[in-house]
Amino acid sequence: MSDIENEKLAILIDADNAQAAICSELFAEIAKYGTANVKRAYGDWTTTNLKSWKDYLHKHAIQPIQQFSYTTGKNSTDSSMIIDAMDLLHNQKLDGFCIT
Repeated sequence: MSDIENEKLAILIDADNAQAAICSELFAEIAKYGTANVKRAYGDWTTTNLKSWKDYLHKHAIQPIQQFSYTTGKNSTDSSMIIDAMDLLHNQKLDGFCIT
């Protein structure tokens, strides 16, 4: 195994802004750089906007992270991703991040 195959990566997806249909291609590309040890998708899962993600969450073992939209015009999903990225950076042995 090469060093790249041993790289531990965290994948953080802004599901409010990313298309579920690209998941397979996204993970194929990420696999070139290492193993996705953490896979999370952030969004307001109570809305119908994210229903297309359901099958992809299960297929790729992505953990959905609920982030309610309390106000309009503010992106609370981004803030949640930033906080989680910092927590992962300090608490897990990861080699890199893929934020989409």
